[in-house]
Amino acid sequence: MVIQTTSYPRAGLIGNPSDGYHGKTISFIVRNFSASVTLWQSPELEIQPARRDEMAFGSLDDLVQDTRRFGYYGGLRLLKASVKRFHEHCTQNALPLHDRNFTIRYRSDIPPHVGMAGSSAIITACFRALMKFYEVRIANPVLANLVLSVETEELHIPAGLQDRVVQAYEGLVFMDFAQQHFEEMGHGAYEELEPSSLPPLYIAYSPQLSENTEIFHNDIQGRFARGEPDIIDAMEEWAGLAQQCRDLLSQDKGLEIGPLLNRNFDLRKSVYHLSQGNLAMIEAARAAGASAKFTGSGGAIVGVYDGEKMFERILSKLTPLGVKVLKPIITPQEF
Repeated sequence: MVIQTTSYPRAGLIGNPSDGYHGKTISFIVRNFSASVTLWQSPELEIQPARRDEMAFGSLDDLVQDTRRFGYYGGLRLLKASVKRFHEHCTQNALPLHDRNFTIRYRSDIPPHVGMAGSSAIITACFRALMKFYEVRIANPVLANLVLSVETEELHIPAGLQDRVVQAYEGLVFMDFAQQHFEEMGHGAYEELEPSSLPPLYIAYSPQLSENTEIFHNDIQGRFARGEPDIIDAMEEWAGLAQQCRDLLSQDKGLEIGPLLNRNFDLRKSVYHLSQGNLAMIEAARAAGASAKFTGSGGAIVGVYDGEKMFERILSKLTPLGVKVLKPIITPQEF
C-alpha cells in the first residue's frame, strides 16, 4: 500500500506577526502550490532525499544557485524530526504503533523562503502520512501544536502557530492565541470561516526577496521580551485588526477589509526594518489601487483588488519587478 498525503502553503491575511505573541490572525491556504509526502512499507526505515537535498552539482555556479534558492537545509531534517516527534507523541499518549518499517519521501513546489510556510507544509503532510500508516488519529489543534514543536523544539526555528493551524484545518481560519486559551485547552481558539466571504484576493511573490524567518523575527522577539511599549502596542493592534476583519467577513462585508490589510502593513513598517525590494513590491501593488501586506516574513504579499482591470494593473506594475502574481485557490476545485 502506497500512502500519499498533501499539505498546502498559506497566506497570512491579517494579524501577523502577532500569532507568535498571543495575538490573533486570519490565514488561508493556497492550493496553487503543494507539498506531498509518499510513504510505503519497506524492510528498513528509509527517508529519501528530494531535489533540494541533493549534494551533487554540475558546476560551482549550480551549487551557488541551489544554495541561494534553497539555503543550506533541505527537507530531510523536517521529515526526520517529524517522525521522531510523532513517535514521542504516540508513546506519551499510549497510542499503540505496529512494528512495520516504511520508506518516506517528499516533493514540494512551494516557493521557498517567501513567507508562505513551505517547511510546515512538508511537516504537516508527513504527520498525515504517519497517521494513516499507523492508523492514529490526532485532532487538528493538537496536530498544529506538534508541527510547531518540530520546528521550535526539534530544529530550533523560531515560529508562530498561524501556519500550522491553517494547514491542519485548511480553508480560511480565524485564530485567537490568547494565553488563557492555552491554559484552559492546551491550544488556541480556532474558528473556521467561510472562504466565500472573502473579496477577490491576489498574491504576489519574489524569490529574490526571500528572508528566513529565523533572521526576520529575532529582533522583534527581543524587543517584545524586554517589554518595549511600541512593540507591545503593535501586537495588540495587529490582534485588533484581525478581530475587525473576522467580524466583517462574518457579516458578509469582505469588500471592506482592504484598509485593514493596509494598516497591518503600515504598522509593521513603523516597527520593522524592511528591505527596499519588499517596500517596492508593496508600493507597486498599492499604485495599482490594491491593498497590500506581507503574507508572512517578506518576499510575498497579499491584498484585495477590485475587478479584472485592477488585477491587470497589478500585473503591469509588479511583473517588471520580477514578481509573480496569482489568484489564490482556497477551496478544492471541481472538475
